[in-house]
Amino acid sequence: MSEINQTFQYCDELVSEFEQVIERPVKSKSSVYYTGVDLGTACVVVAVLDENKRPVAGAYRYADVVRDGMVVDYIGAIQIVREMKQQLEEQLGTELIYAAAAIPPGTDSLDGGAVKNVVQAAGFELTALLDESTAANEVLKMKNGAVVDIGGGTTGISIMKDGKVIYIADEPTGGTHFSLVISGAYRKSFEDADVYKRNPDNHKELLPVLKPVVEKVASIISQHIKDFDVQEISLVGGTCCLTGIETIIEKQTGVFTHKPQNPMFVTPLGIALSCTQESSY
Repeated sequence: MSEINQTFQYCDELVSEFEQVIERPVKSKSSVYYTGVDLGTACVVVAVLDENKRPVAGAYRYADVVRDGMVVDYIGAIQIVREMKQQLEEQLGTELIYAAAAIPPGTDSLDGGAVKNVVQAAGFELTALLDESTAANEVLKMKNGAVVDIGGGTTGISIMKDGKVIYIADEPTGGTHFSLVISGAYRKSFEDADVYKRNPDNHKELLPVLKPVVEKVASIISQHIKDFDVQEISLVGGTCCLTGIETIIEKQTGVFTHKPQNPMFVTPLGIALSCTQESSY
């Protein structure tokens, strides 16, 4: 098996394991639990790992508390994370103390404080705050290539060399724009278009409608990777759940493009993997 396939196999297995514990949490006698909080534009995801950094529980909730990578409903975000924390604590029969969080690449000076405050106000000790694409690479373990995180409001790009981030960028195009196109094409409300987009049964029908927006995302990726020797692209983020998005991006960029199993959960798992027992904030 090639190194690339081995890397992606680890990613897909971890995501699959996480999907299982969302439905059936694992009560273990772990000495410590590591939590990852992903405040997404469309969805808030909380992942919990045990002392061996294996998934034991998780939850997600669609919410409108973040827009274009920025927290716009501070109180609502705190309430959602607090409720999810309590839910997971009841499932595991333990208190969750340590958590890590992430922000879109290059936005630490703009919104890092808000994300930090949300996690702390929800009752966690924040031990790490990193950019989303770097967090995703904790799961992808990409050595050389680009991690592209297509969220609800923005597309974040991290270029990796020898496993280290050498370039980051964030552009305002993402799932929100997909929903706006669907809303216009089908004469649906934005909310109904958003729900319609999430159903995999509709993806084959939607792909031709959304192709111009996907191609815009691909052009953003191409622009940011053109000065680097990028051999592969890995897509993460909830918007990448659109069936066939990887094919269009690969064709437009001319670079091998991989989409993990359920790309929505890669970043929160990476955030949890970055969590420690030593508070840095």
